[in-house]
Amino acid sequence: MKNIYIYLFVFITTSIWSQKNLQGKAVYQTKTTVDMSSWGADMPEERKKQIKERMKNFLEKTYTLQFTSNESEYKENAKLEAPGTKGFRFGGFTGGGVKYKNLSERVLLESTEFFGKRFLIEDSAEKPEWELGAETKQIGKYTCFKATMIKKVDAFDWRNMRRRRRGRKGSDKDNKKEKVRENVSKVTEEIETPKTVEVTAWYTPQIPVSNGPGGYFGLPGLILEINEGRTTILCSEIILNPNEKIVIEAPTKGDKVTREEYNAIMKKKMEEMREMFQRRRGQGGRGRGRGRF
Repeated sequence: MKNIYIYLFVFITTSIWSQKNLQGKAVYQTKTTVDMSSWGADMPEERKKQIKERMKNFLEKTYTLQFTSNESEYKENAKLEAPGTKGFRFGGFTGGGVKYKNLSERVLLESTEFFGKRFLIEDSAEKPEWELGAETKQIGKYTCFKATMIKKVDAFDWRNMRRRRRGRKGSDKDNKKEKVRENVSKVTEEIETPKTVEVTAWYTPQIPVSNGPGGYFGLPGLILEINEGRTTILCSEIILNPNEKIVIEAPTKGDKVTREEYNAIMKKKMEEMREMFQRRRGQGGRGRGRGRF
């Protein structure tokens, strides 16, 4: 085991020294699955199938990571919707933003849109506590090493959200259910998220940048694959040192907020929407009431 890490250290050090001006682009395909069984036995299978199809554009996306030795920009690729279809949107989240990282200054920024308003989120830049393993696999022409960590889940990360399991206290079985629920965060009366999730990453020292898709970084090589809960992120294309120089700029548009402040705004808006739908349901209405700030 020690010999493997010594080899990695020598290899990476040599690579960084010889490629200090390394820059490139990496394209990632992301896919999140949804457990439709939790949506209730009363929903017809045909209806579940229709919902899955509508959600496909939301659950399967393509992103491009532009990176230099210290900075990166992770942005969703624009995609045209098929004629006659409407893309699914989670609440009022429309996305269309960018995630920026400056590894030398430990700066993480995300520019995103929620209910027609743009926010600039300043996120935690703590270095992830990865556990490096000796297992390897090939992704394209790159040899990748495995790394894992237990990650704290953002309560408003939609990829890990699920319907809340309800049960009455009293029996041993119900008490066990309540014990399990201590490990989840309540988002709304209907939705919860686990407090932690195991993340598996596959990185390649052949591309010596400590970066990866989304908010992932901190490994001795570019991360080419991520498995987190129901989400898989896989690199499908890499272009190193393109002829046109890559220029990365930190996003500046949007109201500046911390992640905690942004989550509080989301929670308040989701509760408002929930109350609105309940009122409309009680009145027999079917209006969608999107709302704005």
